[in-house]
Amino acid sequence: MKIIAGISDLLIPLLILYIVGYGVLQKINCYDIFVGGAKEGLGTAVKILPTLVGLMVAVGILRASGFLDALAGILGWVTEPFGFPAELVPLGFVRLFSASAAVGLLTDLYSQFGTDSSIGFTASLMMCCTETVFYTMSVYYMAAGVRKSRWTLPGALLVSLAGIAASVVLAGIFV
Repeated sequence: MKIIAGISDLLIPLLILYIVGYGVLQKINCYDIFVGGAKEGLGTAVKILPTLVGLMVAVGILRASGFLDALAGILGWVTEPFGFPAELVPLGFVRLFSASAAVGLLTDLYSQFGTDSSIGFTASLMMCCTETVFYTMSVYYMAAGVRKSRWTLPGALLVSLAGIAASVVLAGIFV
């Protein structure tokens, strides 16, 4: 195990050294290329900032307004027969928009039910098996200038649903 830890500690510095060394051998001005990439990255960050702020504000409003609790109450009777607790409905919904807000809900679930509970274990697996679909699409599509998402959203939502289903099944097996 110590060997793997040692390799992982050296991997990033060696990769950087390799890239810079290759650039020097090819007589490429690595610093100018790095600065140009940093400028482009900063421009991209400025372009996507309004989208990020909008998503964060929307998730904050949903949490503060009690909408997520109402959603859990409404959808809970549909999800409970499939083994998906109503308490996890808000986490599944918020996870589609914001990872940080989902972590906040996860922490609330841990404090309420415990990390070793069935709900805590299923919630942990949900966080691993799902993605922030709307956040990812908005950031990448905004940065790339994509206007038509085609089948991205239905496919991503289907995969997130499969991840939620897998977390319920796996939690049922291991808890």
